[in-house]
Amino acid sequence: MPTIPNLTLNNGVELPAIGFGVFQTPPDETRSAVEAALSTGYRHIDTAAAYGNEREVGEAIAKSGAAPVFLETKIWISDYGYDETLHGFSKSAKKLGVEQIDLLILHQALPSEFGKTLQAYRALETLLADGKVRAIGVSNFMVEHLTALLDAATVVPAVNQIEVHPYFQQREVQAFGAKHGILSQAWAPIGGITFYRDSGHSSTLEDPVIGEIAKAYGKSPAQVMLRWHVQQGRSAIPKSTKPARIAENFDVFDFELTGEQLAAIDALDTGKRGGPEPDAVTLEAFGRPIPEA
Repeated sequence: MPTIPNLTLNNGVELPAIGFGVFQTPPDETRSAVEAALSTGYRHIDTAAAYGNEREVGEAIAKSGAAPVFLETKIWISDYGYDETLHGFSKSAKKLGVEQIDLLILHQALPSEFGKTLQAYRALETLLADGKVRAIGVSNFMVEHLTALLDAATVVPAVNQIEVHPYFQQREVQAFGAKHGILSQAWAPIGGITFYRDSGHSSTLEDPVIGEIAKAYGKSPAQVMLRWHVQQGRSAIPKSTKPARIAENFDVFDFELTGEQLAAIDALDTGKRGGPEPDAVTLEAFGRPIPEA
């Protein structure tokens, strides 16, 4: 079984470079998917309060007996505010069946009510100081959001989980994070079928540049993209519910891309975001209550 190398966060905590995500995985499929991932060798599971499957993630980890497993989850915008976020942690920890969460992050910047975001982050700082979490961070924060947060925070975020794949690379956000010791963590790391170009093919998985590189190594396009993330120092969170694909995404540590190949993938950036614009995420449009445990 291959071993995934670790990345060291700005507070010394280590996390496996490749994690397993469960975004949009129905609760009844989450257990088996997480069990398959842990059986394959993953030791980093990424979930979120808003995904509605934290309980199933916790049950799968407990059933597997795998240890240690790095557990990451996210506070949804409906639970922003100091006391609300402390309670959000309690809800997540109870569903996950743990007393301590390895990495707890804010799911969105919520720029329309950034005061609540700052209060939520202050709660994360309290949880960190109290040993309830091992590291804290953010997700979908752009440079202006990170700048405003750093002006108010006492703890620099360890991670910023953002959309990064060959067609949308967010280099400015990544560079700002690197300057301040914030690890960029890629969601949608292989792009997927929802990301399109004007060149006639439907997704990164069908990109001829990536395909040629994959052919040279006897690997899949997905494996090439995940290797690209790893070699550029990012954490990546692929997802699947299919055991064969779960195993494929794990098998990226027995080859190395050349500098020319990395540059060729870099050149595919379109600047077109696939997910929602961070400034469009508001409580009015996206707020919904997170159930109690």
